[in-house]
Amino acid sequence: MPLLILIADDDAGIRLAVKDYLELAGYSVITAGNGLEALNLLESYHPHLLISDIKMPKKDGYELVFQVRQRPEFRLLPVIFLTERSNTQERIKGYQVGCDIYLPKPFEMEELKAVIRNLLERLQMMQAEWRYQEKEFTPHSESSNSTVATLLKVLDLTQREQQVLIFITEGLSNVDIGHQLHLSPRTVEKYVSSLLRKTATSNRAELVRFSLEHHLVE
Repeated sequence: MPLLILIADDDAGIRLAVKDYLELAGYSVITAGNGLEALNLLESYHPHLLISDIKMPKKDGYELVFQVRQRPEFRLLPVIFLTERSNTQERIKGYQVGCDIYLPKPFEMEELKAVIRNLLERLQMMQAEWRYQEKEFTPHSESSNSTVATLLKVLDLTQREQQVLIFITEGLSNVDIGHQLHLSPRTVEKYVSSLLRKTATSNRAELVRFSLEHHLVE
């Protein structure tokens, strides 16, 4: 069954062009003309990936993705921003609310397809790898709590790393985590880097998805 992608953009021309291109590439696609409609479609169809503009009526892309990341069933969802807003602060805001990739308009369809394939394949490979590791390291008779404990042992996370991981999944920045744990942002960044290395993830969004998928945090 083809993977399902949701496109949210108030520009009908872009919606149609991207939809046609991705369908030719083998994906199933649904579209929304504003953020509110997109959120409703997310709840109804649970797509595998979201592509969203930022400037949209009723609910902009920032608010859409922020609300998506507040819901456990969507925290693993890969998100791509396609937008004319391309300055550094706007990109930072996009990453802070939870997008994985930021592609400024105009963009090349081939690049978009490559980004989508990379996000979906890497997530699937990572999930398959850790499902295998859980199977290898966890006896069938163990409870789910024992499964998590075994995975934590395999990852060899320190107590401080586990604390930082919890705050990351809550959406706190390095500065905010530092305030909570009385650490400098640079020290927090070192813990974040260690977590990325140990979980074989590439960024904070992937790390959050991995942690929730494997129940490392509540």
